[in-house]
Amino acid sequence: MDKDLIIDVSSTEVSIALLEGHRLIELNKEQNNDSYSVGDVYLGRVKRIMPALNAAFVDIGDKKDAFIHYLDLGLSFKALDYFLRHINQNKKSYKEFFSSVKLGDVLEKEGKITDVLKPGQHLITQIVKEPISTKGSRLTSEISIAGRNMVLLPFSDKVNISQKIVSREERKRLERLVYSILPPNYGVIIRTAAQGKKAAVLDGELKSLIKKWEDSWVEISKSNPPQLLFTENSRTTTILRDLLSDSFSNIYVNDQSVANEVKDYISVISPGQEKIVKYYKGGEPIFEHFDVSKQIKGAFGKVVSIKQGAYLVIEHTEALHVVDVNSGIRAKSGIGQEQNAFEVNMHAADEIARQLRLRDMGGIIIVDFIDMETNEHRVELLKHMIDLMQKDRARHNILPITKFGLMQITRQRVRPATEIATNEVCPSCKGTGKVASTVIVDETIERELAFYVKEKGYKQLLLKVNPVLEAYLSKGIWSIVRKWSYKYKCKIKLLSSLDNSLLEVVWMDKDKELIGS
Repeated sequence: MDKDLIIDVSSTEVSIALLEGHRLIELNKEQNNDSYSVGDVYLGRVKRIMPALNAAFVDIGDKKDAFIHYLDLGLSFKALDYFLRHINQNKKSYKEFFSSVKLGDVLEKEGKITDVLKPGQHLITQIVKEPISTKGSRLTSEISIAGRNMVLLPFSDKVNISQKIVSREERKRLERLVYSILPPNYGVIIRTAAQGKKAAVLDGELKSLIKKWEDSWVEISKSNPPQLLFTENSRTTTILRDLLSDSFSNIYVNDQSVANEVKDYISVISPGQEKIVKYYKGGEPIFEHFDVSKQIKGAFGKVVSIKQGAYLVIEHTEALHVVDVNSGIRAKSGIGQEQNAFEVNMHAADEIARQLRLRDMGGIIIVDFIDMETNEHRVELLKHMIDLMQKDRARHNILPITKFGLMQITRQRVRPATEIATNEVCPSCKGTGKVASTVIVDETIERELAFYVKEKGYKQLLLKVNPVLEAYLSKGIWSIVRKWSYKYKCKIKLLSSLDNSLLEVVWMDKDKELIGS
C-alpha cells in the first residue's frame, strides 16, 4: 500500500502525518523549542543516589531530574566513565585516547549503584523516554547513534545483525564488511535496511555516525554539566529514516527550506528517491487539502466510530489506557449474536491497531471486546490483532483474550500519548450559554475590516473562516466580500479552514502572517 507523508510547517511546530491509502495512520508534532527528546545525549551530573531503587537522579538541565537505573548504565560503563574522567589528563589526541581505552572490565549485573556513582559525579547519558506526567526523562549510559542502515555503539566491539535479515550469505557478507571498516572500540547493529547495500554506502554512513560522536568530545572535555552534547535528527528526518521504503510514493511539504532539508536527507539515505519530495504551493492549508484535518477531528475524540454504527470509547489514565468496544446500533439480519459480536470485534481490532500508532499510546492497554462464546473466534481475533500490529515500530506484546473478554497489550512508551482536543468552546457565547444574533455576524466582521484598512493601512487581507461562514460571505455574484472590497478599496481573499469554529474569524496579511482574530 502506498504511503504519503504530509509535513505541515508553522511558526510554532512541525506536524507530520503518515497516510496509508489516504488514511491517517501516524501523527507526530515537533515543537519548535528546546524540548527534551528521545535520542538526545547529555553530559549530566548525579544529583541523588536512591539505594532502595538501585538508581540515581541526574541533572540534565530539565526542571525535573532525569532517572537512571543501575541496569541502564550498561556493561561498558566502566570504560565510558574512565574515558570521561581522563579525557583531559592524557597527552594523546582524543582519538588515540579513545582507541586505547580497555573494554574488558564489564559492569556486574548484580551490583549496586552506590559502588559506581556518587552525588556530583559527571555522567554521559542518553534519553530513552521523554518526561511523562510527573516523571522526568528516563536515561541510559549505553550510548547508541542511529542511522538509516546501522546503529553505532561507542565502547563496544561487536557487530550484531537484524534478525529480519534471514539470508545466511547476506548476514555473513554484512558482518565481514562492517568488521573490515570498523575502528577500535566501536560496535554496530546492522539494521534491516542495510540488506543489499554496497560497501561505499555503509562506509559513508559509518563515518558520519562516528563523526557525530567524536564531535562531542570537545564539549565532554569542558566538563561543565548539564550540557547537551548532540541531538537526534529532527522528528521529520527520524521518521524518514525509520519508514522510508520503496512504497513511499510522495512527501508533501508546505515550506521550501524544510522541503530542501528533506530532499538532502533522502539523497543521503536513499539516493534516487529525492524526487518524491514535492513542495506544496496550494492556497488552502496543506492538512485541509489532503483531508488530514478532518481525519484528526474524527480520530482523536473519546468516542471513535468504526463501521455500521459500532464505536470505540477510549479513556486515558495515569496507569493505563482502556478501550471499550461497543456494537451500538449495528445489527445484521440473518446472523446470530455470536457472529455479530465476532464481526464487530474484528473491525474494532483494525481501528484499535491504528489508534495505538496514531495516538502513540504506550504502557498497558486494556481492550474490552464484546463477549464471544466460541474459543475459535477468540483465537482468530488474537491472530488478527497480532497481524495488524506487525506494522507497528514500537515494541509490543499481546496476551490472549481472557474469559472476561479482555485483551491486554503492552506497548513501548517513549513519550506522552498524543492528545488533541476535539471539543470546541462556542465562539459566540464563549461558554456562557448566551449568544448574540447571528444576523449581525457580517456587521461584526465589517467593523474589523474597516479598522484594519482605515486605521492600520492594510490594502490586501486574507480572511480565514469556517467553510459554512465562507459560503455565506462568498454567495452570489455580488457577494458580501466583493461589496466590502469595492467599499473599502482593498483586496480580500477568503480561506476556508475546518480548524476554525463556526463563527471564528482570523485576519492575516498577504504573507499569511497573523494580524488579528
